[in-house]
Amino acid sequence: MTMNLRETFAYMVSRWTDELVVTSAGHSSGTWWDLTHERDRVFYLTASMSLSSMFASGIAVGNPEIKVWAMSGDGAFVMNPGMLFVERQMNLPNLTHFLVSNKCYGSTEEVDIPFSEHADYKKLAHGSGIERVYSFDKLEDFKDRFDEAVMEEGHSFVVLNVEKVGKEIRTATMDGPEVKFRFGRYVEERTGEAIFNVLP
Repeated sequence: MTMNLRETFAYMVSRWTDELVVTSAGHSSGTWWDLTHERDRVFYLTASMSLSSMFASGIAVGNPEIKVWAMSGDGAFVMNPGMLFVERQMNLPNLTHFLVSNKCYGSTEEVDIPFSEHADYKKLAHGSGIERVYSFDKLEDFKDRFDEAVMEEGHSFVVLNVEKVGKEIRTATMDGPEVKFRFGRYVEERTGEAIFNVLP
């Protein structure tokens, strides 16, 4: 059994407070944008090439008082599973990594991942030493354990097993520089720390 991506993200949005969000290429960016149209607190890393959690880790390191949600698809994950070892080494207490697993490459018209039936992302995360690992196939189970898996302090890796979307979802109507500057200016205003160089 798998979950509906939109329904799953809709619940996450309903629980979203002040966390910074980094989405990945494909359906995570498109669905989050479609549900929120948020332009400042989300970095839509649409050319992420498997590095969304690493990018989010940098944000989490620089802002230890702010919780950061990172999203990646399994299509991205299989390009760089070594990210798990980096996450374990850093063990950032303010980082939650959501792996959106739909057994396909969502950014390329849902082409199947050929070996997906053999992949057990939860075991891979445990094998890399990550302690707080969760996997959900039912939305009700995700809701029941959301506080434990996501809201409690501590680095966690959360696998969301979802259905294919079956259609293209348009991502944020912003180009890369706009995403960067809007997000960066928001973090500057929130933290009081300079991110971009200020010319005299």
